[in-house]
Amino acid sequence: MADTSEYLAHIQSLAAESDFLAAQREAPELLAKFISGIADAQLRQRPQPDKWSVGEIIAHLAEDELVTSWRYRQMLENNGVQLAGFDQDLWARASHYETWTPQDALTMFRLLREANLRLLDGLSPEDWQRHGIHAERGKITIQNLARHMAGHDRNHLEQVRKILHSQGR
Repeated sequence: MADTSEYLAHIQSLAAESDFLAAQREAPELLAKFISGIADAQLRQRPQPDKWSVGEIIAHLAEDELVTSWRYRQMLENNGVQLAGFDQDLWARASHYETWTPQDALTMFRLLREANLRLLDGLSPEDWQRHGIHAERGKITIQNLARHMAGHDRNHLEQVRKILHSQGR
């Protein structure tokens, strides 16, 4: 994506007019199906030197879900809380995504996602409107963030599909 606003518009378009909670529930299952039976070495193969491998994408999804867990809970507890952004490339380097097994990354993603869905399933209509002030995106509600995460999943699921297709899978 050329810039943040173009990226955000793309993510929003992927989650538009969909059941974003159903999409979130589906993502770990789809990833598991996509990578089933594929050797870790192939999942760790980057499509280009400057692009993440399937395993690195899954590690990113896991860590982004970790951040999102914190954000949901902070917004619930402190309506209007300041929400910091993060540098995903720095996190990928610092966390050494290339060393994660894809299965471990998928397990972390799935468990965090399940915890977040349990939280979201219990929210009142008022809770869905609690918000934070994101450093890059401004005011976002819990509902906005949950919808964003569904689009974020779809974006990365499509990347994974393309990588695996290019590898003959």
